[in-house]
Parts: sequence; structure tokens; C-alpha cells
Amino acid sequence: MKPAAFDYIRADSAEETVALLAQHGEEAKILAGGQSLMAMLNFRLAQPAMLVDISRCRDLDYVRIEKEHLVVGAAATQASVEHRATLASEVPLLDLVFPWISHVQIRNRGTVCGSVAHADPSAELPLCLAALQGEVVLRSKSGQRVLKADQFFQGMLMTAVKPGEIVEEVRYPLRRPDARYAFEEVAMRHGDYAIVAVAAVVSANAIELTVGGVADRPQRASWPRLAGAELEGAINDFAWDLDARDDAHASAAYRRHLVRQLGMKLIRQAHETL
Repeated sequence: MKPAAFDYIRADSAEETVALLAQHGEEAKILAGGQSLMAMLNFRLAQPAMLVDISRCRDLDYVRIEKEHLVVGAAATQASVEHRATLASEVPLLDLVFPWISHVQIRNRGTVCGSVAHADPSAELPLCLAALQGEVVLRSKSGQRVLKADQFFQGMLMTAVKPGEIVEEVRYPLRRPDARYAFEEVAMRHGDYAIVAVAAVVSANAIELTVGGVADRPQRASWPRLAGAELEGAINDFAWDLDARDDAHASAAYRRHLVRQLGMKLIRQAHETL
């Protein structure tokens, strides 16, 4: 299929972008890397009257350290973060996640903020933001507001973004000295959407598990340093709380099984490096 007709404007700055969004409201959509949006346009799942292209906004193209966060601007590609030489020491969970994200061609064009804004429940970058309890900065003509990941993600492909707002940047907390990280997912083929994706963060006092691909958004659970049957029981309860459903790719029972198996595996894996 072909997209419905739309107008196209290439913005040159964040200020111009929010001015255009204020002018056109819900009729306008942001185009950054376009790796999710273009597919939705082609299938006419989205039919905006205008696309505002921010890919050449230099003031939105940045990856930097600020106040204990790795901060990624709206125009920064996934590859620009993935190939950051210091990423493994700064945000090790992100470093673990990137090889699982689609394919290199997609990461070269797709943006980190675009993936977060799209809010696919199987996507790795939103899961990572939820696992690390990161932040999303929203900007409109009237100013900025900052939301925690669990406030931002509101359902399948649903976020707290209001008409006239852009996801200006996302903030991934830097590595905690006392924590260790692990990630794995199961998909039909490498690069496909995850049937189940799991991230573990283990510290001296706590175990945190975040799951994607099961519920309508990434879901995170936290426990004290449980072990043995207690930990297995806690993960099993979490797997049931996710309210998995049967679909064309996997049964609910299989998804719960993957949550239990991957959860235990990754917690052990992270614990062994403490």
C-alpha cells in the first residue's frame, strides 16, 4: 500500500519543531528515523496531514553525559549510541541490548527517542529505559516536562505525549557501582520482534526484573535478595501478573515459561559477576 497524502516540512531546530506542532496540533507527526512511522503510513495505520522531519535538527542530535545520565537527543540515531566507545562502562544494559535490536541497517537510521516514543511493548529500548527507571523529556511551545519511564508508557503504542509535544530527549541512568546487568530475548528469528525479552539488574540488596513482549508495556518487578524456591515463586507470581495472552506467535503458557526460565537464568548470570 501507499500512504495517504500528507504535507512535509523539514525543521531546522527544536524551536521550529515545537512551533510547527503548536500550529498543526494532532494533524502533525514527527519524522526522525522513520523506521516505525513509515510502515504505519504505508499500511495507513497513521494518516497525518503533515510530517515534521527533525532528522537534520542539529540541536536535537546529541549523545552526552549529564547529571548521572546518558542523555540522547531526539535526532540521535541508535547507531550513534551503540558505537559509543564508552557505552559498556556508562550504561552496560544498553550495551547488552543493542545487538538484539532489529538489524544494523535499521539501527543506522532509527532513533533512540523514536523507539521510545513509538512504545512498542516488544521493543528493547523502551524496556531498557523502564528497567533502569530512566526519564523522558517532553517539550512543547510552552515549555518542558520530565516523566519517569513508568509514567510515560501508558499502554501498547500509547504514551503520555500530548498534542504539540515532542520527545526531546531520553535519559538513561549511568551504571550503579553495586549493580550487575543481564539481558536476553527470544524471537522467531534474530532481529524479529521479541516474543519475550527480559532484563535483570542485581545489586547487593535487591533483584530487579523487567519484561517486554508480554504485557501492553514493559513491566518491572523488584524484590530483596531472594534465593532458591522463594525467588522461583516470586518470578512465577510475576509471570502470572503479566496477564499473557495467546497469539499467532506464542501461547500464554509459553510466554510465562520464558519469563520464569530467562528470569532465573539472567539473575544467576548477573549475580555471578557481583
